[in-house]
Amino acid sequence: MTPRERFIAALERRPIQGRVPHFELVFFLTMEAFGKVHPSQRNYHQWAQMTEKERQLHRNEMADIFIMTARRYEHDAIFLHPNPGSLEESLRLVDLVREKSGNEFFLLLYCDPTYSIPSGADMTEQTLWFYEHLDDAKKEADRRVNAELERCEKIAKHGGVDGFAMCSDYCFNDNPFLSPEMFSELVTPYLARTIAGLRDLGFYTIKHTDGNIMPILDQLVSTNPHALHSLDPQAGVDIAEVKRLYGDRVCLIGNVNCGLLQSGTEDEVIESCRYCIRHGMPGYGYVFSTSNCVYTGLPLERYELMWKIWHEEAIYPE
Repeated sequence: MTPRERFIAALERRPIQGRVPHFELVFFLTMEAFGKVHPSQRNYHQWAQMTEKERQLHRNEMADIFIMTARRYEHDAIFLHPNPGSLEESLRLVDLVREKSGNEFFLLLYCDPTYSIPSGADMTEQTLWFYEHLDDAKKEADRRVNAELERCEKIAKHGGVDGFAMCSDYCFNDNPFLSPEMFSELVTPYLARTIAGLRDLGFYTIKHTDGNIMPILDQLVSTNPHALHSLDPQAGVDIAEVKRLYGDRVCLIGNVNCGLLQSGTEDEVIESCRYCIRHGMPGYGYVFSTSNCVYTGLPLERYELMWKIWHEEAIYPE
């Protein structure tokens, strides 16, 4: 099986042989690994000043970085971060990666029109608006879904994209930002409609959110994503419990503890990896990854320790 085929099998919770699929939402350590600035950390404000030849060099290097990362660390899927992020440039990047790697990898773009945790600058204003103008908030949520599905229809017609990472964050480490009751009003119906629309277009969906998802886990699963990411252990989310509750309904992606990768001992990192492998693998429908992403400042050697444990131990029997 190709990496893409293995990833699809995991999303569909089908049996596979060999290593558990592996994926990272973002791998920011491209400077440490390859001496290359990550595409999303480049100064795209200079784009307007570039010649078309310079832009093409930039596009090619971005595509090469994504492919180099996936091949070195055996990622089965690539979440593309076009920079600039216009629809036109996104599709150009998809085409370049497909041209260079064929159907080797499962390719993702971003799509999530649902309300996320507001920034600190407008959190109070946003919260008041939700409570004082609930009907308007629902109309806006509906408008966002319509606009995003229209964009995704264009992507479907273009081809080359397998699915979407849905990255609106809903939760803090203690609890969701919205109460479960408000979440059911303002997020769940619109997330469900977005996922249904993407499925109708032939796409796979990975719903990402950090934090303590347990109070809204049933709602998240009810929206019918193919997978949940990142199952945050720093917020008390236990992959064993999520697997027990919903492993027969949704693929799980995660949940090697990023806090331990940053500041734990090597033994703690190894145990976190083994815990995820031990509880994620049974019954298939599991993709090994960190509990967030491989972020700037994370020691590369810690990620490579995590990768080594996966490479040697996360193997389904023949």
